[in-house]
Order: sequence, then structure tokens, then C-alpha cells
Amino acid sequence: HLQLVQSGGGLVEPGESLTLSCVVSGLDSGKTLDYYAIGWFRQAPGKEREGVSEISGADGSAAYKTAVSGRFITSRDSVKKTVYLQMNNLKPEDSGVYYCAANENPAVDIVTMSPLHLYYAWGQGTQVTVSS
Repeated sequence: HLQLVQSGGGLVEPGESLTLSCVVSGLDSGKTLDYYAIGWFRQAPGKEREGVSEISGADGSAAYKTAVSGRFITSRDSVKKTVYLQMNNLKPEDSGVYYCAANENPAVDIVTMSPLHLYYAWGQGTQVTVSS
């Protein structure tokens, strides 16, 4: 079954950058990473989990939450079966536990994230803290 293992995260000061990684394994026979759309989510204490970005498996297009657009970039390396979230100019409000997740939405040229209920495999989460 599909497994997602995250790395990265940590404590940084406002304005700094971090890159999160999400390694995908257990792909179904005959399928590559490109078959899956990978989303990034975050959850701050006392708040609901919110979508941050998604990269389409079909064409590599990406959608972002408005608050991170222009600062965060999601990308993928299909050979390494890894998806990245590069976070620049971090702000304290970006703090939280970040999760990657997979779905099989075949949409192309995406501008919005897939509905939450389509995600069925999740990473373990990694803490990001932005504080001076």
C-alpha cells in the first residue's frame, strides 16, 4: 500500500526558508509517482488542517493556498519518488505540523486543491516553527 515518509522542518526565524520532502513508496504495480497528485497540508494548534499546495500527477501543474502563493513552491522528482515543498520568506503564521498526502485525482492544469476526502494516504507530519 502507498506510504509517504516526510523529512525536513524545524525552527527558523521569520524571513528564512525551509524545504520539506515527502518520499512515496508502495506504489501500485505499473504506476509511477506521476499517477498521483500530492498535496501539502498544515495544522496549527487549535486549528483545523488546511490545504497549502498540491502538485498534479498528470501534468505537474500546482495550486497554492492564497496566503502562501509566491512564497512556497512544490515540485517533484519522479525518479526519486519524492515531492518537495520549498518554503521561502516564512512567517510566524506558517507555523504548524505539515503533512503530505496522496490522491488519484487525474485533473490537469489545476488551480485549486483536490477535495480533502480524495486524499487517502498521509505522511507522518513534521513540525515547522517560525519564531524570532
